[in-house]
Amino acid sequence: METATFAVENIPLIKNGDDIAGILSEKTELKEHDIVVISSTIVSKSEGRVIPLNKVKVTEKAKTIAKRNNNDPRFVQAVMDESSEILVESPFLLVRTRNGSICVNAGIDRSNVEGSENILLLPEDPDKSALEIKRSLLRYTGKKVSVIISDTNGRAFRMGQTGAAIGIAGIKPTRDWRGTKDLFGRVLEVKNEAVVDELAGFANILMGEGNGGTPIVVIRGLNLYYESDGIKELYRPEEEDVIVKTLKNFLSFHQPCNKI
Repeated sequence: METATFAVENIPLIKNGDDIAGILSEKTELKEHDIVVISSTIVSKSEGRVIPLNKVKVTEKAKTIAKRNNNDPRFVQAVMDESSEILVESPFLLVRTRNGSICVNAGIDRSNVEGSENILLLPEDPDKSALEIKRSLLRYTGKKVSVIISDTNGRAFRMGQTGAAIGIAGIKPTRDWRGTKDLFGRVLEVKNEAVVDELAGFANILMGEGNGGTPIVVIRGLNLYYESDGIKELYRPEEEDVIVKTLKNFLSFHQPCNKI
């Protein structure tokens, strides 16, 4: 099978309660082992994760951080509410979300959200969301497909943002090349490919970041289908994470890294 990648056209604006799998199955014909990459924005909207800032109860800690960062205390509080740990408080909030991902502002978004006072939280359990969509697509189409829920993340050490996987179903997070040989017969020792992030990043090019209105991309022909346990194995264990350890040690002299 030849590889092909395309954005699914004419996806309507998603609202709370909308059936993304049903909409997708009406807009395109899926094939066995297609990979469906879905923007977290529409998954969150379908799950009612839009909240008004005026409903957020602000703590004194949020007010303190907001003042240092020149930010809205309500937004800072919303980030704290979605986080299990604050790694950096200023000049921006770098947190560990309740699902284990480390990102800025807990992935909370203000763009592409109806209402100037509304914000959009990430799906509460992205792996569960991906699995439910995968199962629904099987019911609608009879096809076993992989599902990746993507979000836009910045990267340490590099400018710009890229798509990254935050929830998956039907695909392994990584492809481990360790133990295989290169072109010259040398055994590879450090080659654990973050496949789902690569696919999310590529799909993000077709989705765009503005008003393109194409939040679903289908990638065909790679045949990476696998009954995985979700995204968690992609996260480096904290005891092995040299960067987080160094960050905590450095910042402990300036600000606490608080569990929330």
